[in-house]
Amino acid sequence: MKELKVPFNRYESSREAHSNVSDALDGEDISQVEELESEFSEYVGAKYALATSHGTSALHLAMLALDLKRGDKVVCSVNAHPNLPEVVRHFDAEPVFIDIDADTYNINLDKLEDYLKENKSKKLKAVIITHLGGVSVDLERVYKMATTYKIKIVEDASTALGATYKGEKIGSTGADIVCFNFSTHLKKNICNGGMLVTDDDEIMERARLLANHAMVKDEESLDYIYDVVDIGNDYSLSELNAAYIRSIITEQDANIARQKEIATLYSKELDGVEHISIPDMSNDENPFSLYIIKVDKNRDSFALELRDAGVGTGLHYIPLHLLSYYKSKYGLRVNDFPVALRSYQQILSLPIYANMSDADVKFVINSIKKIAKTRV
Repeated sequence: MKELKVPFNRYESSREAHSNVSDALDGEDISQVEELESEFSEYVGAKYALATSHGTSALHLAMLALDLKRGDKVVCSVNAHPNLPEVVRHFDAEPVFIDIDADTYNINLDKLEDYLKENKSKKLKAVIITHLGGVSVDLERVYKMATTYKIKIVEDASTALGATYKGEKIGSTGADIVCFNFSTHLKKNICNGGMLVTDDDEIMERARLLANHAMVKDEESLDYIYDVVDIGNDYSLSELNAAYIRSIITEQDANIARQKEIATLYSKELDGVEHISIPDMSNDENPFSLYIIKVDKNRDSFALELRDAGVGTGLHYIPLHLLSYYKSKYGLRVNDFPVALRSYQQILSLPIYANMSDADVKFVINSIKKIAKTRV
């Protein structure tokens, strides 16, 4: 396959990233992980932040911290990355899928509330809310549901770093736990890392314990003396990854500003192009971590033609009920989630990242226009 002129994602290391990594390699007397956790909690406005080896690790640790057990139920959008139901199944618990909103592709809150009303059970432990592309649902309504139905709210902010809800950054708006991912689906970074944030003292105490094999030490004893008081795992982030990620936090607000500029360019030029529907531009808080269009027919062939023209694309996501494991495990049918199915057949994520040049953006736009003209 030839190299893409405009790939779906392209990372670029900043001078600060190189400096931080050099400090770690040189053995400077600074904990990059501790610095990252401190800077991150300040950035999002959360009381506590715990760095993890990956975003999936943060989600798995969140389930541990909530003491998820066999037979418990966790509700999530059917349009989400497979790591959400995956971490639930690792506890032999059951994921419950809910259809989506046709415009945002996020969980449909009316359908969520209907499910919660009809399924009042002690086994129902939590709802995972995904902020797809950084666009949030009505979180005030979600938190009211949590109080009414006595459930925990975990937010999947994998594509919502720096995003806001009513002026407050995601991570500080009222969830029990929020999980971030620094190397997301199809936007892989040079490093891996995740973050679990919470304002809850007990949740963070348990998460910190379980994040290192539930090992405890007496600070007055020798370093190699320890005890194990529970079943944990190793979710630790390396110093090198932490050093690199620290620069991502510093640059994120500027990156979002550039993403919004690119989204504006896309929408201005693609509005009215036959066979293409553009996203809603009226939400000022959309950070455009993803720019999702709809192709009215033959989406995959459209994406192939874009690839042949030198443009990479993405899909967020294949609905979970179409994946072999969940389809077979829970006897799910193709039409069980009609909105997600209909959206899946048309949606396509375009390249959008801060280091795209205006020429890159223009190339993507012209490629789309050229291919659209060939469609009947």
